[in-house]
Amino acid sequence: MLYTTKGTKDFAKDPAVVEFGGRWWLYHSVLENRVLGVGIARSEDGENFTYIGKIPLTLDCEKHGIGAPGAIVYGGKIHLFYQTYGNGKLDAICHAVSSDGVNFIKNESSPVFAPREPWTDLPVWSCGRAIDADVCVHNDKLILYFATRDKDFKRQIVGAAYQELTPELNREFRFFPEIVLEPELDWERDCIEAPAALERDGKVYLFYAGSYNCAPQQIGCAVSEDGFHFRRLFIEAPFLACGKPGEWNSSESGHPYIYEANDGRIWLYYQGSPDCGKSWYLSRREVSFDGGLPRLK
Repeated sequence: MLYTTKGTKDFAKDPAVVEFGGRWWLYHSVLENRVLGVGIARSEDGENFTYIGKIPLTLDCEKHGIGAPGAIVYGGKIHLFYQTYGNGKLDAICHAVSSDGVNFIKNESSPVFAPREPWTDLPVWSCGRAIDADVCVHNDKLILYFATRDKDFKRQIVGAAYQELTPELNREFRFFPEIVLEPELDWERDCIEAPAALERDGKVYLFYAGSYNCAPQQIGCAVSEDGFHFRRLFIEAPFLACGKPGEWNSSESGHPYIYEANDGRIWLYYQGSPDCGKSWYLSRREVSFDGGLPRLK
């Protein structure tokens, strides 16, 4: 599957996929008329998606745009966590809920989290920004993973917050004060972003994008028993590298989203570019596990 929105100046990036109501739903960043938004696409098989619209910008914090959604089906509804856009160090995470996959009710408290006051005291390692949200349920908690930057706004790093489970997932997030992942490997350069979480066998597998867009950006994976302290599973090379020259993802295989389907198959959705970001596509690869290690099929 290769997916992009129509129009020479539009793009689809930052995928998040869930099954709901007998269909597959893809939420993604979409650029239309120079404004970043969250697009909605629908599929019968998880591979061939049709773009059906986008989430309207209705909150004051959304006036410059929104994007990079993370999604989870919980309590019979789709919960979407997405970032505000265009506010620099003040970007934060918002929350919305849908009973049909298309129409979302915004959380009146949005934005619901960023690593700064009033949500938490400003940590010494973060500029206070929160983007690229994803969530998973682990050890009776909803854990929110997000990307942020250091105080100099140069290095991208991953943090976490959490809340006890409730039917509506609308409790205040508690900030985890330590860095979850930061760039350390040569291929990660100055950026770890787009965390994508999978709870499996009592552990959290966190897939992530290493390096900034088209630098090239490639996908790594780390694992944790408690959901907060991670060790990398791939050191010398990324889990999923960019393509060869001339291929659709030659500039990037990045911004992952990991999803275990209702039939038990596990899919890694991700974005790619062949021309250093002039155009973008979304695709997927099936993932299996062998001895606790993820493998591409």
